[in-house]
Amino acid sequence: MRLAVVGGGWAGLAAAVRATEAGHAVTLFEMAAHWGGRARGVDVDGLALDNGQHILIGAYRRTLALMRTVGTDVEAGLHRRPLELRYADGRGLRLPAGPALLAFGRGVLGADGWTAADKLALLATAASWAMARFRCAPGTTVDALCAGLPQAVRQLLIDPLCVAALNTPAAQASATVWLRVLQDALFGGPGAADLLLPRWSLSALLPQPAATWLLAAGATLRPGTRVQQISLADTGWWVDGQPFDAVVLACSAAEAARLTDAVAPAWSARTRELRYEPIITVYLRCPGARLPAPMTALVDGPQAPAQFAFDHGALGATPGLFAFVVSGARAWTEAGQEATAAAVLQQARADFAPGTWPTAPTLLRTLTEKRATFRCVPALDRPPPNIAPGLVAAGDYVQGPYPATLEGAVRAGEAALEALKRHPTGARGGALQTP
Repeated sequence: MRLAVVGGGWAGLAAAVRATEAGHAVTLFEMAAHWGGRARGVDVDGLALDNGQHILIGAYRRTLALMRTVGTDVEAGLHRRPLELRYADGRGLRLPAGPALLAFGRGVLGADGWTAADKLALLATAASWAMARFRCAPGTTVDALCAGLPQAVRQLLIDPLCVAALNTPAAQASATVWLRVLQDALFGGPGAADLLLPRWSLSALLPQPAATWLLAAGATLRPGTRVQQISLADTGWWVDGQPFDAVVLACSAAEAARLTDAVAPAWSARTRELRYEPIITVYLRCPGARLPAPMTALVDGPQAPAQFAFDHGALGATPGLFAFVVSGARAWTEAGQEATAAAVLQQARADFAPGTWPTAPTLLRTLTEKRATFRCVPALDRPPPNIAPGLVAAGDYVQGPYPATLEGAVRAGEAALEALKRHPTGARGGALQTP
């Protein structure tokens, strides 16, 4: 089969690799000159940074499998550690090694900053979620789901976990999706809840190895090419005048909506209705400085934008480089990058103990992704992957159990091939076969 994949982000790369692996003739189009979409490396003053600081967890098994397929040394490129949500003052939760569910109980009982009543309330609530099979009413927010928990637990655990996983504040975030992430972490087997923190740039973890693998396997790569039109004729699908048996739209939701205006107007209109949340990453420099942990949680507030700080030196990457992440950053994007960076610098000095910074940290770069993720609100009507026979969408925004994460993108790319396998193409009546 001749397959066009439009979009070279993580979903498009997943679709292209798995289709090529199955023996199909793949042409991969990408409008940018680089691969990786919103999760890629960028060069800043000779440093390989990322367009945004990402983390993975052990439950992201499809992403890890894809990395291994294209030759990434996962153990070298990712720093694995038990789930830890620790603050600069020592408060917070750290799960010990071992089966995730048992580790969660032990971690809660040993957490600092909570009273015995706080810990028992959290364990009882988590048990009730498990007994309900991590399901809730479709319109429930994370805030409503956790209304009975003590304030300390909500502030130090629920709110930061929610904004980290869904990039949507708990007051507006979907409890259904959040519970699914918790379920996969706590019941996903050994290591499912582990944090996997990138030591390498995101481009080195997947996009670059995937592009190299695809070229070696005979795929056609078209970077720097923005597809202008897709259309259906008697002989099949056409992408800018080139014939294909099937098409996977793995570009952004906005691009997919543009390309389907004429061929699937209802799907296009539905996709345009998605709303988005930004993420801001502020990179600071301070030679000789070390944070208490590779990832430190922060209490955000009106003058404190960031929820997490990452020490790249502690990860085995660049010493003296630190990433402060502002998720659900709508208000701060309105304030502007200069105001956000100034507030983060003040937060960095205020939140960590004296002596953490040998000299005053300085701003290296502020990166803003205005459409980082869709707003993961309750009962969100996400567009389906199936658009028309032989035409499917793949992206972290299509219908699925996950929020807009790397794992969600990879799973969507692989699911697109399954969708083509089930639905014949418009022209020949054949189906795309996958292993």
